Parts: sequence; C-alpha cells; structure tokens
Amino acid sequence: MLRNDHPITEAEARQYSPLTLAYLGDGVYELLVRETLVLQNNRPNGQLHREALQFVSAKGQSDGLEAILPLLTEEEQAMFKRGRNSDAAGHRNSDIIQYKRATGLETLFGYLYLTGKTDRLEELFRILHQALTSI
Repeated sequence: MLRNDHPITEAEARQYSPLTLAYLGDGVYELLVRETLVLQNNRPNGQLHREALQFVSAKGQSDGLEAILPLLTEEEQAMFKRGRNSDAAGHRNSDIIQYKRATGLETLFGYLYLTGKTDRLEELFRILHQALTSI
C-alpha cells in the first residue's frame, strides 16, 4: 500500500510541470506493477520483468487507460490532459499517441501521489491492471 506522509495541497501540486509529475508518476506506477506481480506469485526475476513489460510500456498504459477514463473526476481529467498535452517527445518503441496518453496517466498518478490521494491512486491502478490482465 502506498503512503505519502507529506502530501502537498492541490494548488501546490498544480505548480509542478506535467512532465515533473509524470516523472514521479512513472515511478509510482512501476512500484504498483512490481508489487502486484510479486504478491501474485513468487517467481524468477526474469519472468517478473517480462510480465511487467505489458503493464509499464506506453502501449500497455494507453490500453489500460480506457478502463479508467470514464471514472475520472473533472480534476483528474484535467491533470491527465495536462500530461497528455505536454511537450513530451515520443519514444522509439511506441507511437506518439500512446506515448502522450501514457504521459497523461503518469502525470495523474504523480499528482494523486503528491496530494496524498493514494487510496484513489490504488483504486484506479487496480481497475487499470484488471483491464490489462483480461486483454
């Protein structure tokens, strides 16, 4: 379970650039993926890494995003859009649309973590993870 013992206000969090929030959100998202995989079953490191790739890739994040987009509050949608519309350069292993959507998701996760909304963050992650495991 994630916990932020030093949350900041929403106004303070909005002062960060979307790419800074995405930087943090990427780490938070990867930790949730790794924790979920490890707790599912004790298995070799290489296997865990291969399984994690379907979740941490821009394509995986973009695909899973469909499950949570309709559930986002106005505030969460605005934060997602800030990240999606940022000047993030594309990555060589994904198309630009997938990359921008993944950046939007990471921005949202970074924002939720910084503001101490870890219960909401974990709820959205569980829905996204479930959607990806059923594909």
